[in-house]
Amino acid sequence: MENQVWQLRRGHEVVGVLTLEAVDMFWTDCRFEPSTDWLAVKPFMDASQAAWERKDEDAAIEADEAIYALGLELVPESGGDVIRDFLLRINGDTARFRY
Repeated sequence: MENQVWQLRRGHEVVGVLTLEAVDMFWTDCRFEPSTDWLAVKPFMDASQAAWERKDEDAAIEADEAIYALGLELVPESGGDVIRDFLLRINGDTARFRY
């Protein structure tokens, strides 16, 4: 499997780095390494995860829309197309995204 790495960015800020570990059907599973800018995004991810865990679909969708509104981008370190339209889950040092 090719070693793919994406920078998770918010504008010019690097929020963290995602390193490919596996592809599971529609989801790309990664190792997540946060940067100092992660703390501004983490509460949004925590709200989404909590809503999905308690099976509150309305709150989960609202939380995911709030994450999308942050304008996050996945920028491949090796070059290529920037991913702007995606779902993202981050929990500790793991991340998953779907686009």
